[in-house]
Amino acid sequence: MRISLPFFLFFSAFCMAQDYYPKDYFNNPLDVTLVLSGSFAELRSNHFHSGLDIKTQQREGLKVYASADGYVSRIKISTYGYGKAIYITHPNGYTTVYAHLQKFSPEIEAYIKKAQYEKESFEIELFPNIQDLIVEKGEQIGYSGNTGSSGGPHLHFEIRDNEERPINPLLFGIDIKDTTIPVIKNVYAYPIDENSHVNKSNEKQKLRLIPLANGNYTVENIEAFGKIGFAIESTDRQDLAYNNNGVYNIKTFFNGNSKIDIDFKRFSFDETRHLNQFIDYEHYQTKKERLQKLFIDKNNPLSLYQQSDNNGYIIVEDSTSSVYKVAVKDFQNNTSWLTINIEGKKIDDIKQKDIFESPYFIYADKTNELLHNNISVEFYPDTFYNDFYIDFSVKNDTISLHTDIIPVKKHFKITYNISNFNTTDADKLYIARLVGYKKYPWYSSTTKEKNLIYTITDDLGTYALISDTINPTIKPLNFSDGQWLSKYRYLKIKIDDGESGISNYRATVNGKWILMEYDYKTKTLTHDFNDGIINETKNNLKLIVTDNVGNNSTFEITFYRK
Repeated sequence: MRISLPFFLFFSAFCMAQDYYPKDYFNNPLDVTLVLSGSFAELRSNHFHSGLDIKTQQREGLKVYASADGYVSRIKISTYGYGKAIYITHPNGYTTVYAHLQKFSPEIEAYIKKAQYEKESFEIELFPNIQDLIVEKGEQIGYSGNTGSSGGPHLHFEIRDNEERPINPLLFGIDIKDTTIPVIKNVYAYPIDENSHVNKSNEKQKLRLIPLANGNYTVENIEAFGKIGFAIESTDRQDLAYNNNGVYNIKTFFNGNSKIDIDFKRFSFDETRHLNQFIDYEHYQTKKERLQKLFIDKNNPLSLYQQSDNNGYIIVEDSTSSVYKVAVKDFQNNTSWLTINIEGKKIDDIKQKDIFESPYFIYADKTNELLHNNISVEFYPDTFYNDFYIDFSVKNDTISLHTDIIPVKKHFKITYNISNFNTTDADKLYIARLVGYKKYPWYSSTTKEKNLIYTITDDLGTYALISDTINPTIKPLNFSDGQWLSKYRYLKIKIDDGESGISNYRATVNGKWILMEYDYKTKTLTHDFNDGIINETKNNLKLIVTDNVGNNSTFEITFYRK
């Protein structure tokens, strides 16, 4: 890879000045007013949000522009995740990311299509050379869309440093109108050890939040003693949107002394799952409220903590009066304050928290294996943050593996010995996680090796061995057998599998592979005739769809084009 000397020198200078954020380097990637549906480091399921979700007026097809000069260093097309995404590396060492695109600019689209047809794959990841796709600031690179795991039309936009760490784009001068102070929705107090208590209880306590006229908050005065932590549920809202977004900074103070400073300006992808140790995970799983702990719980390696005293915990002594304050700030420095007045009062007769115990104890720093007849569950060292008693039971081929209220750090392995099944039946088996009230089987990526079948997963809950003997379904959406399609731009087919789910598909016309883009949200395959692959009058389409246990369906039809 050849890099020009100016580029290299600029890149090197950047590496020596990591904390400098140029304020006028990156432009708005859209030509509409920036309104956010999601903010940087917002709390999401199992991760912090790594960019800005920019609203696209509830539609697709807005022009997306390169925020600065650079070259396309990566292109990835996935059914899930970011969908169609493009990565541009800039001379100052930063990389911008544009995700959930509908399609790319013609030059980039042609570059990708060529590779897709060579590899005969819709899903693809490319790393162009520096000279292949050079772009200028303000040059169109694509159109906004709703591809991948997007929940609606928008543009996901990121800025990453040269270590691939996402950084809040607002630090670079990208401006969002925001004069609205953050909102505090809930506050809880946590007695940390067995001798601590809040309001005569050793259990976590919800405090009655009292909004004040000036936008700040207080709570009813509390009685407490010992080592105490607090947690809040807080969100922010910009002026032009009603979305509940994430906050930028949280600071706490005890009797005027700083206790903790949590700053959401940058993180790494390696640490993002530790969000589950930052929030009260059990509370979220049971009440769907993300409480942000204002203390650093055991084995929490997050880099968001800029400063802490005693890991954010306070010590309340008997016969004292204290004040605990929380400042919640958005990027524009709009700030909400929470004041908690605490009377120190030691009480001997307190309500103790319930402690679950079982015959199975998990040591977080060791390998742990649970066995029952033909089933084993293996937890590797550091799968969990803390030691705990696990609720483990097996009924037939269904495993109850605790409830999903314990945060998991790493993947673990569930294995079934299926030697008691005949070969035909064994070939149709997969491992599913049973989800929801009705315990619907959700395919968990399953591998078979001789007489063993296993899955690698990172969620506790209920798992079962499921048989799938039903073939996928295939249905044409905009054409029928023998039809002339000369005036059609697209060929659309719906595919579905109600059991283990779609694994792969392959479409050919007259024996030649054709690109069909898959949208899992609508279960639709789409071929664009503008690809120029189909040039004959009479065309025989053949589509084979395979599910995750190998059941497959074949669809064949003839259509005509001039």
